[in-house]
Amino acid sequence: MTDAILPNGHKDGQTDGKIFRKGCNPFAQTGRSKLQNKRANLNQQIIKQMRMRAGAENLLRATSNNKVKEMVMLELSYVNSNLQLLMGQLEGLNSSVEVYQSSQEISNIPLIALGLKETKEVDFSSPFKAYISSHYNENGASYEDELADLMDLRQSCRTPSRSEAGVELLAKYFNHLPLVESRFFSAAHHSGIFFTWYDSFTGVPVCQQNLSLEKASILFNVAALYSQIATRSDRQTSSGLRNAISAFQTAAGIVNHLKETFTHTPSYDMSPAMLAMLIRMMLAQAQECLFEQLALPGVRNEFLSLLRMAQEAAKVSEIYDHVHQSMIQTPVKDNVPFFWSTMSQVKTNHYRSMAHYFLALALLDHQVSPSDDEDQHEKTLSQVYDRLPDGCSPLDVLKKPAERERIGKAHIRRAIAGHEEALRIYSLCHHLNKLEMLQDILKASHQRSLRKAGDNQTDEEFTDYLEAPDIISKTEHQAEMEFPSALKGPLSVFSAKQRWTPPRTVRLRTEDRDLGFTLKGDAPVQVVSLDPLSPVAADGLKEGDYIVAVGEVECKWMAVGQVMKLLKDVEEQGVDITVVSVLDANPTMPTKSATFCGNLPKTYSMICLAYDGDDKNGKSRKISKKSSFLSWGLKNKMKSASTVSLPTAEQSWNKPCPTFPSSYKDATHF
Repeated sequence: MTDAILPNGHKDGQTDGKIFRKGCNPFAQTGRSKLQNKRANLNQQIIKQMRMRAGAENLLRATSNNKVKEMVMLELSYVNSNLQLLMGQLEGLNSSVEVYQSSQEISNIPLIALGLKETKEVDFSSPFKAYISSHYNENGASYEDELADLMDLRQSCRTPSRSEAGVELLAKYFNHLPLVESRFFSAAHHSGIFFTWYDSFTGVPVCQQNLSLEKASILFNVAALYSQIATRSDRQTSSGLRNAISAFQTAAGIVNHLKETFTHTPSYDMSPAMLAMLIRMMLAQAQECLFEQLALPGVRNEFLSLLRMAQEAAKVSEIYDHVHQSMIQTPVKDNVPFFWSTMSQVKTNHYRSMAHYFLALALLDHQVSPSDDEDQHEKTLSQVYDRLPDGCSPLDVLKKPAERERIGKAHIRRAIAGHEEALRIYSLCHHLNKLEMLQDILKASHQRSLRKAGDNQTDEEFTDYLEAPDIISKTEHQAEMEFPSALKGPLSVFSAKQRWTPPRTVRLRTEDRDLGFTLKGDAPVQVVSLDPLSPVAADGLKEGDYIVAVGEVECKWMAVGQVMKLLKDVEEQGVDITVVSVLDANPTMPTKSATFCGNLPKTYSMICLAYDGDDKNGKSRKISKKSSFLSWGLKNKMKSASTVSLPTAEQSWNKPCPTFPSSYKDATHF
C-alpha cells in the first residue's frame, strides 16, 4: 500500500530466530497508501448504504401501510443518492493515476495502474485447530505458531510494497493456498471460514467459503501491483522503459491466467468481459512503452526511419482504439471509469496524429537522391498504404516533387485535426483535466504540427481538398503476455490429490550417446519419448517420470534448461538421477521440451527456451524441508543524423541513436 517498506522480517527470540516476512507500513502517509485507505473507507460506507437499501426494500415489500410506504420510499431515494455519490468517489479514486506515475521531473503521457483489491481480516486459527484435532487426530494447539505465521503472511499481503519484494510476498501467499486447500478444505467439510473481497470498481463486497475467491483476488492484486510498478518506472531511461514493458506484459499475462482459470468468480472486476478489457489495456500500455523506447534516443530524420516510426505510432493508436471499443461495450461500460475510456480515446487520436506527422516529415523534408536505394524506398512506401489517392503509385510519389508535397501536406492537415480532436476529448473529462502534463504534451504536439504546416503553406492550399490516406499499422516488437516465474512451481504437480511412488535412483551413463530421452516441463521436468532399449530404461527409468534431483542437486523447482545444464555437465563415470512417478493419474504434458542423449544434447525443439550458464536463474537451488506440515513442500524463493523527438512538456532533446534493445528474454539453445 505504501512505499515505506519495513525490514523483510524480524527475529523472534522465542522461535529460534525464525524470520517472519512483513508487508510495508500501512500507516505511512504516502500518496498510494492514502488512496488505498480512502478506498477501504468507501467500501465500508458502500456496505452500510447497501444494507440500508436492502432493509428499506424488504420493509417496502412487507408493509401495506401507505404512510409507511411513503416514508420508506423517501428514505430509499436518499440511500440511492448516497450510493451514487459513493460510486462517483470510487471512480475518482480509480481515476487518480497521478500518484502512480514516475516522480521524475520530466514526465511522459500518464499511464493507468490498477488499484489493489481490499479484503477483511481472516482468522484461520480456531477452525484449523479444530480440524487438525478432529481430522488428523493431533493436538491443534501444537501448530499455533505455524497458523500465526499463515495469518501474519495474509495480513502482510494487504499492504504489499510497490516493488519485486511486494510481488514476492503476494506470490508466497498464493503458493501456500493450494497446500492449505488440500489440507483443510474438502467438499464434505465446511471450514466456517469466509473470505470477503471488495470489487475494485464498485466497492460491492463478495464473500465465499472456498478458496477460489481468495486465489483469484490475490492474482488480481499481483497484476495490479505489476501495473503500479510499470507506471512508477522512469520512462526517460532505457532501463526504466524495459522495466515498464516487462511489468505491463506480466500484468497482462496474470490477468489472462485469471480469466482462463477462474471463470466463475462472482466479483464484477474479475468477470470475463472486464478481464478481457484489462488484458487489452495492459498490452496497449506495454506497446506504448515499446514505442517510447524506440523514440527515446530520438527518431532519425531519415526517410526510412520516419516511415517506420509512422507505422509504429499507428500501431499504438490501433491498439488503443481496440481498448476504447471494449470499454464502451455492455456490460463493461457500466462500471469502467469514464476517465479510462476518455484516456484511451485521447491516446487513439494522439498517436494516429503522430503517425501522420512522421509521414508528413518523410514526404516534405526528403527527396530521393542518387545515393538512395530507390527500390527500398518504393517498397517501404508501398507497405505504408493500402491505396494512394488518384491512383498514383509509390514510385510517382517518390519521383514527382509536386505529388510528394501534396500528399505530405494532406498528412500534416490530418495530424492537426487529430491533435485538435484529442484536445477536445481531453476537455470533456474533469478527472483528465487534472493531468496538466498530459495537456502540455497534447498542446506541444499540436503546435509542432501547426508550425510544420505553416512552413509549407502556399496559396494553392486553400483549394486542395485531398484527404490523406490511412496508414497501415506495423510494429517490429509486438507486446506479448508474460507469466511470472514466482507464481509457477511444482505445487500443481506435487499435491495431496495425487499418489506418488517413493523416490528411486537411476544411473545415467555417458558411453552410449546414440540413445536418449526427451525432457519436458517447467518445474518439475518430465521424461517423455524414452527409448525402451536405452541403458537408462533398463536401469528403471520410465516414461512420465519426474526428475527431482540430479546427483546431490534438487531440481523440483528447475526449468528444463537448468536441468539440461546439470545433465550436460555429467562426468565420464555418469551421475545418479532421482525420479518419482504418479500412481493414479496421467499428468498433462508441459510445453517446453529438450532431447537429451548421453552427455550431449541430441536435438532441441523450436519451442524450448533455456537459459545459459550466466543467467542468474540458472543457479541450482536447494529446497530446505520444513518441519511443519503446513509449510512442507513450499518454495522459499527470495528473488550522427539529426533526430526528431517525441513532444514533452519541456523542450525536445537530441541524443545519439543506439540500436533498439529487445524487451524479450533471449533464448539460449544447447
